[in-house]
Amino acid sequence: MKTSPITVVIPTYNRPEQLLAALEKIYACDPTPSEVIVHIDANDKVTQTVLDNSSFKTVQIIQSNTQMGPGGGRNSAIFAASNELVASFDDDSYPLDKDYFARLLILFDMFPQAAVIGASVFHIGETVLADNLVAQWVPDFIGCGCAYRKSAFQQTKGYVPLVVAYGMEEVDMALQLRHHDWKILNSSWLRVFHNTRLTHHSSAKVTAASIANLALLAYLRYPVSYWWLGVVQCLNRIVWLIRYRRWQGILQGVVLIPKLIYQHRQSRQPVSISALQVHRQLHRAELPAIELKKNSTFLAAS
Repeated sequence: MKTSPITVVIPTYNRPEQLLAALEKIYACDPTPSEVIVHIDANDKVTQTVLDNSSFKTVQIIQSNTQMGPGGGRNSAIFAASNELVASFDDDSYPLDKDYFARLLILFDMFPQAAVIGASVFHIGETVLADNLVAQWVPDFIGCGCAYRKSAFQQTKGYVPLVVAYGMEEVDMALQLRHHDWKILNSSWLRVFHNTRLTHHSSAKVTAASIANLALLAYLRYPVSYWWLGVVQCLNRIVWLIRYRRWQGILQGVVLIPKLIYQHRQSRQPVSISALQVHRQLHRAELPAIELKKNSTFLAAS
């Protein structure tokens, strides 16, 4: 089977069965990625043993003794990648289309200004839409179904290593990349299945993190003149949580803010005002679709 010059990175912690299922789907693609790197978090010996005894002997394993979270795991795996293009999955996500990695190569060739190309991500119970030949410039992406240019990623400070990163991880990376004049593309031609129902999003732990992480994002990346925006975003999040009766975790999230900011204070590196403004404009704008059929000689040759 052919291979493509793409590295796959997967952060994982204590979910060996899901990881093996995802690896099986990834290696069933044609072409396959030439390299797969799995980051095992928090000295998880069970996953290490399962992988060692599996049929996936070519998988490279990186381990951390402390808990780095998915962002910290992605940092380590991306920096260890030997290819310029790095496809990112969670341990329970995988491509829906067999030629996923061939499609990634085509899209990165078509859009050299894209630092990240995101896929349409579908979850359990959701209707899987057609793989239309359409792309859009977007404000951010989903880490369980995207791919990076390693050289662009290395211009940033990487992900903040948070155990629970909701509301922070991808938005932070998008802002950092935009600060360095990179763009983010999403294409429905790329499809990824995320094998979860997202029920854990309503847990008190996630609720607390979703508030505190917004404050952390504002402190680390917003210019001081825009810190007011971080306050507004935190308040809007709290109002949304109350409206949907997600009470548990709200107080913990507010209390967590000063501790989280203090822990990560050395990572502060604000983006430019123009990068933040463009990011906000993309969130508010109606994003025009790019019809790939009409603009590409790559597709005709594929």
